Amino acid sequence: MTTTEGPATTTEGPATTEVPSATEGPLTAREPMADPSRAQAAARALAAAALGRDPGPMATAASGSHHVYVGPDVVVKIIDAASHTRLNREIALAPHLPAGLTAPLLDSGTHRLESGDLRYACYTRVPGTAPGMGMPGVDAATARALAGEAVERLGRLHAWVPEGDADRTLRETLDHGGFTGRAAFLAEIEGLAERDRHGTVPPRLLDGLRAIARDAPPQARTVVPVHADCHWDNWLAHGRTVTALLDFEWARLGDPVDDWFFLIRFSGPHMESVLDVVARATDTSPDTLRAGCEVREATHLAADLRVALERPEVHARMAADRLRSLEELVVGRYWWRDAR
Repeated sequence: MTTTEGPATTTEGPATTEVPSATEGPLTAREPMADPSRAQAAARALAAAALGRDPGPMATAASGSHHVYVGPDVVVKIIDAASHTRLNREIALAPHLPAGLTAPLLDSGTHRLESGDLRYACYTRVPGTAPGMGMPGVDAATARALAGEAVERLGRLHAWVPEGDADRTLRETLDHGGFTGRAAFLAEIEGLAERDRHGTVPPRLLDGLRAIARDAPPQARTVVPVHADCHWDNWLAHGRTVTALLDFEWARLGDPVDDWFFLIRFSGPHMESVLDVVARATDTSPDTLRAGCEVREATHLAADLRVALERPEVHARMAADRLRSLEELVVGRYWWRDAR
C-alpha cells in the first residue's frame, strides 16, 4: 500500500509523502498529467476562485496519487478526470463528516484544460504538521498524547450515523485490499501463489499467511464508517494536539480495528505504547487488538504483493518492500514479539 497526501498541511511548509513502504495504506499509484505546468496554473486559478482573492505563493506538495498545491490559506488537489474516482468519494463525504474532523472543503468540481478535464478539490489549509510515518522525532509522551487524541477523533467518526448521499457513498463497492472475511483472504493468498511463477514469495511466508487466515474471523464487520488509511502521514498535529484527519478517499463502512491498525502499525518505536493507548481508550483486550491488526496487515500485504507480481516491471520496489514486511510479520511475529 502506498500513502497519499492529505488536503491540508501546516503553515510551516508543505507536507511530504514517503516513498511507498510497508503497508502504508490502500494501494494507489500517481496518475501522470500531460502538462503539470498547466495544472499548476489551473490550481492557482481554482484557489483564487475559492478564496475570492489571490491565493499567494503556492508550492507543490509530494503526493502518491494526486497533484497537490499548497498556499498560505488553501490546498488544491488535482487529478485527471479520466483517472480514478476516489477524489469524488472524498468530496461527496466532506460536507457530511463530523464537525472539526477534517479540513473544510471550499470548492470542488471539474476544470477544462486543452489536454483534458481535471477533477479538483480546494480545502482550507489547517494548522499543524503531519507526525509522519513511524512518528520520526516524536518523543514517547507526545506519541501517547497524539494517539489518545487520534483515537478520540476516530471515535467520533465511528459514532457518526451517515444518511442519504453519505451513506450511499460509504456503501459503494471499493476494492480496498483490506480484510473482508476468511474465505476471501484465503482466496487472495491462493491468487498470490498462482501468480508467483518465479518463486518470489518463499513458501514459508505463504504458509504463514495461510495460518493467519485460518484463525481470522469468518466475516469482517461493516458496522461503522472508517477512514481506512489513517496512518500518521494523514493526520495533522500542533504540539500534542491533533488538528485534522485528512484524505477520506478510502473511507467506507467497516470495523473500528480497520482504523486502529493504521494508528498502531505506523507509530514506529511507539508501537507498543500506541497499542496500549488504543486498548485502554476502546476497552479492547490487547491480545484481541493484536490479532485483529495482524489479520489486517497480512491481508493488505497479500493484496499488494499480488498486484506487484501482476506488473513486476512497475512495482519491483514495492514487491521487495512488502516481502520484507511479510518476513517481519510471519517470521518476526511482529504483533506478538513484545506481548506480555
